[in-house]
Amino acid sequence: MITFANPQYLLLLAVLPIAVGVVYWAVQNRSRMLERIGSPALVRRLTANVNTRGRLIGRVFTIAALALAIVALARPQWGESLQAVEREGVQIIIALDVSKSMLAEDVRPSRLVRAKLEIADLMQRLQGDEVGLVLFSGAAFLQFPLTFDYLSARNFIENANTEMITRQGTNIEQAIEVASRSFSEELISQKVILIITDGENQDGNAVEAAREAHDDGTLIYTIGVGTADGEPIPLRSPRGRLIEYVQDRQGNMVFSRLDENVLRSVAEAGGGKFIRLEGSANATSQFTEELAALEKASVGSEIEATKIERFQIFAFASILLLIAGEVIPDRRRNLERAGRGARL
Repeated sequence: MITFANPQYLLLLAVLPIAVGVVYWAVQNRSRMLERIGSPALVRRLTANVNTRGRLIGRVFTIAALALAIVALARPQWGESLQAVEREGVQIIIALDVSKSMLAEDVRPSRLVRAKLEIADLMQRLQGDEVGLVLFSGAAFLQFPLTFDYLSARNFIENANTEMITRQGTNIEQAIEVASRSFSEELISQKVILIITDGENQDGNAVEAAREAHDDGTLIYTIGVGTADGEPIPLRSPRGRLIEYVQDRQGNMVFSRLDENVLRSVAEAGGGKFIRLEGSANATSQFTEELAALEKASVGSEIEATKIERFQIFAFASILLLIAGEVIPDRRRNLERAGRGARL
């Protein structure tokens, strides 16, 4: 299938009917001027050596050359070439908290939705980095391994929800362990874990896990989602209707709050940085600034299919037509010579 890299130039084809109209008007106007000169016999005698057909063909060639030049500007492409593209960047595993507390709405529209929006924004900022996703609550699992396919990664992230792990809690330690096992040991590129959570109700020793990961060469960054004041945790229907708020075993409404101290400690032990996500602040922009300061290394290569440029064909044909139009003689030299011979 033919595609165009610059399809906007195809709009210039609209001038071709105007060009044809101008040529037609010029031919008709010339005919009318000749008719004013005198009798048809005199006109035929005066124009006997004019190559009328050649002139017409030359004008047709010029208009066709213009059309081909416009198509060349639009850069037509068809066919594909496969080539290995070397990537340089870092390995990033995003650990996203999908526990029920992430349904709290102290960050709009909710902690989880806002976290997913931030990750989607991060995907648009990444260039050459491999990215993977770990989901966790009371347990953790690898949702997808390291990949350059950001589009597929965004689709996985959009579908993340609090029903994907039945065991509740916030086991940051296990999230770090699963993420650490997901890196490629064959690559020398920097390993980074980005934990996005409210940090509440931790299971395990997250700080010790972060320290061990850092000793193994991994940097750990944390993004805290929520506020210190907190909010109750709403349970809503698929259409967004409020059903109830989460309650404890005694029937008391549960308030979920951001545990900033734990997340700061985890980031410090992991050699990274804590970033707070609240209000309209963009957390991923701060994270990408941190990434930009890291040393890039090869994270492997991938096969890319690129469209083959074909504009050269149209440009060459356009030039040939222009040359051909100039080469066609305006005069019938052979007829002129024949007339002279007859007079002699």
